[in-house]
Amino acid sequence: MTNQPSLFDRLHDVAIIGGGINGAGIARDAAGRGLSIALIEAGDLGGATSSASTKLIHGGLRYLEFYAFGLVRKALAEREVLLDIAPHISWPQSFILPVSGDRPEWMLRAGLFLYDHLARRRVVPGSARVDLRNDRAGRALDPRFTRAFRYWDGWVDDARLVIANLQDAANRGALILPRTRVTHAEHDGSAWTLMLGDGRTLRAKQIVNAAGPWAESVARTVLGRNDAPALRLVQGSHIITRRVHLGRDAFMLQQPDGRIIFIIPYERDFSLIGTTERDIDAPEAAAITEGETQYLIDAANRYLARPLTRADVVHSFAGVRPLILETGKGDRETTRDYRLVDHAGVPAMTVVGGKITTYRVLAEDVLKRLAPRSKPWTATAPLPGGDVPRLDGETGQDAMKRWLANLTAAQENYDPKLIKRLAMTLGTAAEPLLAGGLGANVGGMFEAELDHFVRNEWAVCADDVLWRRTKMGLHVGNAGKAEIAAWFGEAPGPVEPELPLTHRFATPSVS
Repeated sequence: MTNQPSLFDRLHDVAIIGGGINGAGIARDAAGRGLSIALIEAGDLGGATSSASTKLIHGGLRYLEFYAFGLVRKALAEREVLLDIAPHISWPQSFILPVSGDRPEWMLRAGLFLYDHLARRRVVPGSARVDLRNDRAGRALDPRFTRAFRYWDGWVDDARLVIANLQDAANRGALILPRTRVTHAEHDGSAWTLMLGDGRTLRAKQIVNAAGPWAESVARTVLGRNDAPALRLVQGSHIITRRVHLGRDAFMLQQPDGRIIFIIPYERDFSLIGTTERDIDAPEAAAITEGETQYLIDAANRYLARPLTRADVVHSFAGVRPLILETGKGDRETTRDYRLVDHAGVPAMTVVGGKITTYRVLAEDVLKRLAPRSKPWTATAPLPGGDVPRLDGETGQDAMKRWLANLTAAQENYDPKLIKRLAMTLGTAAEPLLAGGLGANVGGMFEAELDHFVRNEWAVCADDVLWRRTKMGLHVGNAGKAEIAAWFGEAPGPVEPELPLTHRFATPSVS
């Protein structure tokens, strides 16, 4: 996506350092209120923590144990908002919570009652007791588990949520600069001058440091401030395996160490299993360990009827959660809420903590300080791609299903599975793409969609499209990855294990 050169030279109202979900949400909200915005990201947009989450829009059922009712209520309300404004990349997701010896059944029932009633629900159903002996979900589990609860949260494509917010910000005049590092910033009493790694400079009246795991470092080394809260960097790792269950349910599995592990249907043929929690010293050190891989396999196998082995793992990833350092608190007790820190003496703010579910309200809180006379607007404005026509009173989820059915009927020359893949990636942008023709097949993807990612979504390399703009890296195989890399003028990447076709279940995407 190309920004006009004149945008670079202006005095911006706000410069945002960090192109993860928090920075993207702030950029969108601020640009929509008429502020001139520049967002600078050292790597790919959403390329770190914001593309390495468990892909959930959730209130945080387990946070109720620590009486974090305010955080859970806020997140549950946002769950409904995000499912409505981004229906092309999010949907309600059911979870099976088996009754085991780790927490008594009465405690689970009480927690789910609170979860159902802490915030208004319109899209997401309430919880219910399940007899696993008579429910399809029970087929995936060891027969000793006979009782469970089914509750609902939401699923979201985290990396695409970042891109959608930044597309809207750019459409509203924001300057977006990925793969650009801010090396230093100086304030002269009236404005900031930001020195960039490529030798250019930017000027802005205010700075918002939304660098995620790097926020404390940016505050100290770039802004020259020592008053940002200390961060605790916690690595969360995930594995992707063969699909463990043909049904649409995900599983929330209690562990003997008090932790919770999720198994989530993923990309039709696979299951996403996570997450771990391991303290690390620097964000750059994030990498899944052999111990974490085995921990996740063992955690899943405590419940599964058909155990997983290392041979079932086809991909893995690790991200870093920047938690506010709270002395004396362990992994599970440390808050997932955010904090906004105004730096003394200069117009600059650092954002620390937070979770993907509450990124939009975080942005609203930032704008209360940056532009207190402006009005919130993002709660009812669909994100790009989610702007499907709606009937009176229709939710975004229902409108998306109706629009997709109409699109499939209108494009009868295309495979319906291909139409759904593009629609659940690009949303309404898939319609003109299909109408104009997709071009040649490039390793399992198409020229038109690759061109779209380059022109409209800041993609510059194969990894951008294989693992962040899409998850096609799981589907195209090593030969396809090499062909897509060649399209970008790159050498092939590392060879990853591929499951035999007999391990892949041809099931529809969860929607």
